[in-house]
Amino acid sequence: MYHIKHIKDLKNSLNFLEIEDSSKRSYAKIQLNLGGSLQELILSNHQLIKDLHPLTYSNTYASAILFPFVNRIADGSYVFENKTHQLDINQKEENNALHGLVYNKTFEIIDQKTTPEKAEVLLRYEERGHSKGFPFSYMIDLTYILSKDSLDLNVTIKNTDTKTFPFTIGWHPYFISQNLSKSAVHFKSYQKCVFDERNITQRIDKIAIDEPFLIEDKSLDDCFALDSNEISFETPQYNFTLKSSEKDSFLQLYTPPHPNAIAIEPTTGISDSFNNGMGLKTLKPNETYHINWNLKLI
Repeated sequence: MYHIKHIKDLKNSLNFLEIEDSSKRSYAKIQLNLGGSLQELILSNHQLIKDLHPLTYSNTYASAILFPFVNRIADGSYVFENKTHQLDINQKEENNALHGLVYNKTFEIIDQKTTPEKAEVLLRYEERGHSKGFPFSYMIDLTYILSKDSLDLNVTIKNTDTKTFPFTIGWHPYFISQNLSKSAVHFKSYQKCVFDERNITQRIDKIAIDEPFLIEDKSLDDCFALDSNEISFETPQYNFTLKSSEKDSFLQLYTPPHPNAIAIEPTTGISDSFNNGMGLKTLKPNETYHINWNLKLI
């Protein structure tokens, strides 16, 4: 049987969920006050996600939901429907807006269910339209479904405003390998983003990746346009697939200054999408957008 525990101690800034099966072989920890982000994950007794101490969440954005934009917006500035908007600069060294606006918001528990086979929680954040540079109201729901060998993350965005808004969306999980140099990411891609020194997209180059992408000793901060909505990660101790319901997707790979950790980020857009239009979507008033990411051990 699965169990869900809510630990809340606001004096010590604790507000998280623990989800666990009775055998303790599957476990998830979700930080409600860090954008509803998944901070720990164990599937079938394999630890896939863990705390990246001494790195902090403010440095890593570990498992953050990236919305309403992924990656960076150059100088935090963009034009939408002939109006210029200025976002806060939260990456001052590059003078960019980084990773959206919900990564540090507090999500509320709306519903939770448990059965012998799985646990499900529904979390919600409602924006009233007061964000600097993104003056639109919206509701974002996160549904996590944990079973013994899989995790589903469903995200639903509803435009509660009277105006259409632009968006991209992504997920920023870091995965742990016992030996990253002997691990590989499998994906198909024929295009790669080329960044400038501020990690802003300058152009798209043609490439051909249709075989295991070996990590070895690579230092990565690279973005690829995917030719398939399935990614897999192969490590010495476990393998998984990560599938997206969005057919037109991108993959960001990043190796942080932490041993044997890699960010494998599925996104619907790229660096500076609000300006270059790559992967950019719009959502009209009262419309909803839904995306599912399914992670499963193989």
